[in-house]
Amino acid sequence: MLPTPYYLIDKSKLLVNLEKIARLRELSGAKALLALKCFATWGVFDLMRQYMDGTTSSSLYEVKLGYEKFGGETHAYSVAYADNEIDDVLASCDKIIFNSIGQLERFAEASKGKIRGLRVNPRVSTSDFDLADPARPFSRLGEWDPARIEAVMDKISGFMFHNNCENGDFGRFDEMLTLIEDRFGHLIKRADWVSLGGGIHFTGEDYPLETFAARLKAFSEKYGVQVYLEPGEAAITKSATLEVTVLDTLYNGKNLAIVDSSIEAHMLDLLIYRQSAKMEPNAGEHEVMICGKSCLAGDIFGTFRFPQPVKAGDRLSIQDAAGYTMVKKNWFNGVKMPAIAVKELDGTIRTVREFSYEDYKQSLS
Repeated sequence: MLPTPYYLIDKSKLLVNLEKIARLRELSGAKALLALKCFATWGVFDLMRQYMDGTTSSSLYEVKLGYEKFGGETHAYSVAYADNEIDDVLASCDKIIFNSIGQLERFAEASKGKIRGLRVNPRVSTSDFDLADPARPFSRLGEWDPARIEAVMDKISGFMFHNNCENGDFGRFDEMLTLIEDRFGHLIKRADWVSLGGGIHFTGEDYPLETFAARLKAFSEKYGVQVYLEPGEAAITKSATLEVTVLDTLYNGKNLAIVDSSIEAHMLDLLIYRQSAKMEPNAGEHEVMICGKSCLAGDIFGTFRFPQPVKAGDRLSIQDAAGYTMVKKNWFNGVKMPAIAVKELDGTIRTVREFSYEDYKQSLS
């Protein structure tokens, strides 16, 4: 049995999402690019590349990782490219998407001959969090003025719209795509390709996949463009757990259990968005607050129910630990970094990466 903590990626669960992605590609003609900002654990790219067309990135390092480890199409995007990295970005990508007209013009000569696109802010989104809302007031993410965009159409061949955030409602997606068409349709007709970004939970159990595919296909045919999607969570949802061990229990008005992990270090999104972790099964007469071992007072995974009292030595599985977890893990408090393990389709488990004190030391000066 592997020592905890470790992230466990289950390929059989990952495959459920990938097969839905493949079905959508078949029905709609859209291409699917893995959003590395959400999930970049390249130890399972061997499976994912069989069902997806490539990767999309948010930085030089991500685009290089996609190029080297995933293959297929490699789309480069960044909020801003630096002068000293643009050549490396261009060497690793098939398409480069600029966040602003200023960046497009600044690197027009360097990117000559490369397929170029521009991020567009439609000024509407599905985000419930201002922190993550790409269409928030004064947003720096993309250009919004059709007249300004039209003036640089000779420099680009496509657009990237990213305004869906954790959107599992097809009706809302359809509504926003219609708004995009109304405002930017005359420009989309002059493009060759359009990326509609990520954040669309089309691999959810009740999502109308066929209806979604038909909408994408109709959009593609109406404007004569290749549609791209950039699934992150949709590709890996429910495919991984964070395996932990209870180190101690105490009572302070509630039953508490401290585990050998930390939300700030190992599931940072829970802290950022004030969310609770998921535990299955979450049922039974014993209610326990599961806490991390860091010194942060609010290092709490959540309160869950168990059929038996929780005791030191018990192993727990924190669910949905793939998206925005491994890409954000850190060395806060020097807490041991979880290993990364993969459960293969035949049920065997292999450890693909372990982290040591030397890794912690070398991450500092």
